Amino acid sequence: MDRARKETFVEELKERIGRAPVLYLTDFTGLNVKAMTELRSSLRKSGAEYVVVKNRIAKRVFDESETLPDIGESLSGPTGFVFGYEDAAAAAKVLSDFAKDHDKKPTFKLGVLDNKVIQAEQVEKIAKLPSREQLLAELAGAMESPMAALASALGAKLQEMAGLMDALKDERAKAG
Repeated sequence: MDRARKETFVEELKERIGRAPVLYLTDFTGLNVKAMTELRSSLRKSGAEYVVVKNRIAKRVFDESETLPDIGESLSGPTGFVFGYEDAAAAAKVLSDFAKDHDKKPTFKLGVLDNKVIQAEQVEKIAKLPSREQLLAELAGAMESPMAALASALGAKLQEMAGLMDALKDERAKAG
């Protein structure tokens, strides 16, 4: 790669890191081109992107950043970066499921979530979380039940008040 292309790639890498709330580092040793293409396609469907980055370039980007953690010790051997743009759990789940079907490859090296390093075991736990949509549906269901009970109670009190007003009206009509 010539110097101009390297500079462009470094800027693109910085932009991707800045845009992605989660970043996973993987070792893709043992995966062939077909498997890598399949992995990239699966990740793209989940709102993530897989990019192979030279360790030297990645070290440069992380060293130049004031907000990113030091991950230099993890940048050895083949390194693939997964940029999770939409859902941290979805990207981790795709990687984990893919590894189950492909002889535990790629392997997690570590992750960076909100500019904090998370270890491979924590990434596996994130992969087991339900999807964002499922969590939102569960939250909505949990909030809906008390709201429905409140609406029902208020409706019953309004009905009772209407009944009392009718009774008062009838009583005054008899007295008057």
